[in-house]
Amino acid sequence: MTSNIYEEEFRVEGGDFINVGTASTTLKSSFEMVGIPSAITRRASIIAYEIEMNLVIHAGGGIIRSVVTPDQLTLLAIDEGPGIPDIDLAMQEGYSTASDAIRELGFGAGMGLSNIKRNADILNITSEIGKGTKVEATIFFN
Repeated sequence: MTSNIYEEEFRVEGGDFINVGTASTTLKSSFEMVGIPSAITRRASIIAYEIEMNLVIHAGGGIIRSVVTPDQLTLLAIDEGPGIPDIDLAMQEGYSTASDAIRELGFGAGMGLSNIKRNADILNITSEIGKGTKVEATIFFN
């Protein structure tokens, strides 16, 4: 059994553009404090930020959980938002369901999920319309 060396969880509120980035910034600092290599910390920080933005923009909020073991770092996002009708389509760079108002704020370019995939060694997304989405991104240390 592998024990966790670090765990942290954040509640992210939907539509909270004032505090967006707080969870991912705190996670980055925590990863650095527990000695995770900088290259992995950078990748994990990108994933955490994209997850956080998706929770704020699309999902009406949710939970971000980070679990670090001696072998890997996993970021998990769970929401009870509208769900993703077509995950393959949502994974395409540039595809976005963000409103014009969100785009006017400079967000919603459609790079979130593809950036998560690019920075994760393993990405699993499950979603059910009207019930929510679960995103699990893992980075291996070796």
